[in-house]
Amino acid sequence: MSTLDSSIVNIALPTIRRELNAGDSVEWVVLSYLLTTTSTLLIMGKLSDWLGRRPMYIAGFVIFVCGSLLCGLSDTVEFLVISRIVQGLGASMLFAISPAIISDTFAPSERGQALGLMGAIVAAGASAGPVIGGLLLGRFGWSSIFFVNVPVGLIAIWRAWAVLPVSATEERKPFDLVGAGLFLVGVTTLLIGLDFGPEPDYGWNDPRVIGLLGTGAVLLTGFFFWESRTPLPMLQLDLFRIKPYTSAIAAAWLGFVASGANLFIIPFFLQQLLHFTPQKAGLTLLAGPLTLSVVAPVGGYLSSRVPTRWLSSAGLLVTAVGYFTFSFLRPDWVWQDVVWRSSLVSFGFALFQSPNSSSALNAAPLAQRGVASSIIAFVRNMGLVVGIAMSAAVWYSVRNRYALTNHTGPLDTIAQLRGMRAVYWAATGLILTAVAISLTRSSTAQTAQPSVSGEGATA
Repeated sequence: MSTLDSSIVNIALPTIRRELNAGDSVEWVVLSYLLTTTSTLLIMGKLSDWLGRRPMYIAGFVIFVCGSLLCGLSDTVEFLVISRIVQGLGASMLFAISPAIISDTFAPSERGQALGLMGAIVAAGASAGPVIGGLLLGRFGWSSIFFVNVPVGLIAIWRAWAVLPVSATEERKPFDLVGAGLFLVGVTTLLIGLDFGPEPDYGWNDPRVIGLLGTGAVLLTGFFFWESRTPLPMLQLDLFRIKPYTSAIAAAWLGFVASGANLFIIPFFLQQLLHFTPQKAGLTLLAGPLTLSVVAPVGGYLSSRVPTRWLSSAGLLVTAVGYFTFSFLRPDWVWQDVVWRSSLVSFGFALFQSPNSSSALNAAPLAQRGVASSIIAFVRNMGLVVGIAMSAAVWYSVRNRYALTNHTGPLDTIAQLRGMRAVYWAATGLILTAVAISLTRSSTAQTAQPSVSGEGATA
């Protein structure tokens, strides 16, 4: 549901803009959700270590459902943005805690397969968003894309209450409010700067963008400095001294940066250069998420039988090949040319993602597993945002330089292709770097035994 809501809203933005007279502020309907989920992930992971996974997860679903209801009832764009922030808080709790619940419940040898199944559901949510959103929008209006969460969410709350086991909690200690504040404000300002940088109305040289990026960097530097000094940190920096965990996190971040670049570029290629209708472009783009949802469980299954170092690295190599084939973009491609390349990229990434997450959680100490889980979700969101910003910067700069050199316009087909191809060269380089990092992890990661107690533990 939380991944579905990341993608289902995009298709309704033109309708919301028109019916609520939102103007350009409609972008905050998407941006507020993204900023809230990303900037609070680490905090939610720490709270789950402190308060327990079960109550935090159920509370997350309650907040998510309430936020969805408020979104559907919104009659102004301002109220809708506030409701999306509420919804994003609930989604953050679900994103951060879900892998930790699986890690607590399953033994290390089964963890990869379980995370693979979850990865399939995440991919299914992302791929179904535009399709379900289009159907609901055409028949019931934009409010229905939020109201649909309410009955499903109520069923999920009931099942979570009945099934989820009671998890171990840390000893109650004072919460690191300074660290949480530095992280929250630092990530939020950095993300806003990254989102506004590629915008024509701002640009990377805009003083506001420079100020946001600089402030975010300073605050996050202050966060790490504080965490290294305070006796009760929100984030134990010792976690990053565990090589299998750090290697998995770094490889995942590079992988999601490349994914963000692809997600940004390919819709423009399909609609601006191949002149696909939005409907045809949407169906063409389904190939990637559908492949991911099918292959992710396979990757999870293999993770208990093939060393993570080799399986994850092989998956990344396949992904690199997929991005490399995209670097030969041509204006005479047909939909099949895009589908098989998208499927190749997703096939490789599905083989990488589940074993990589399993390797990270197996290496994390039990007492820090909630934070470790939330960091995995954080690098995914942060990587996607950085990838979008990076791809826009590369695309625009290469396109504009070609146009200036050849005395043509930046919207010239060849100029556009040159810029897009450069993005895929960069994405290929990022994935190959991730392969090198992935290969540095040890063949056998440190593992922590599952902690399962209470009613429902055998479910």
